[in-house]
Amino acid sequence: MKKILIIGATSTIAETTARIWAREGHRLFLVARDKERLRAMASDLKLRGAEATDTCVLDVLDFDKHESIVNKAFNALGVIDIVLIAHGTLVPQKTCEKDSALTVAQLNANAVSVISLLTHLANKFEKQEKGTIAVISSVAGDRGRPSNYVYGSAKSAVSTFCEGLEARLYKRGVHVLDIKPGFVATPMTYGLSMPAVLVANPVQVAQCIVAKIEKARSVLYVPWFWAFIMLIIRNIPRRIFRKLGL
Repeated sequence: MKKILIIGATSTIAETTARIWAREGHRLFLVARDKERLRAMASDLKLRGAEATDTCVLDVLDFDKHESIVNKAFNALGVIDIVLIAHGTLVPQKTCEKDSALTVAQLNANAVSVISLLTHLANKFEKQEKGTIAVISSVAGDRGRPSNYVYGSAKSAVSTFCEGLEARLYKRGVHVLDIKPGFVATPMTYGLSMPAVLVANPVQVAQCIVAKIEKARSVLYVPWFWAFIMLIIRNIPRRIFRKLGL
């Protein structure tokens, strides 16, 4: 049995992943903003086989509560084997371009809140000297594109932070994994124009996360082919790239 903390637990990918862990009989500590959805999810996971399901309500933009939430999770679980950070928001790029306050709010939700939580978690895991910290970022962070550079820059910041954090914690026996999904069919992406052939369902993504989360990988593209897609996109010369309108 593993003890697993999930922040942003009611997001589609996180909930789907939690169901797999529940069937394996692990103990889960769920953190999310919506109290009622969190309660319903905890009951569902218990029925699916979770050893136990603790819950805690958190608005990730309430930075003053981050440390206490992390402490509550460690107090409840003792040792934490896996943390999955999965929260995030996606506001259309054009909307952000017209509102600087909204742009800052998106950066806070998708980057600063994650980095704050990671800082508190890293100090705990460093003392624990084992475990896995997994963070869902995005392929959008691999290169700034005009169609989503606000969201992409937030995810890029998270990925860069994770890379440095991995180098710091590696010597202490702690694994840091940056999970980079491509297009996934979730409520957050509903209505977006996405090539159907490239769109994964949440079950595919969750299965990949569970299978690979303890394999000591530094970066996980899901599905796997996004590693090759983003390799091509990263290497397009800037003089050509800026004309493509991606």
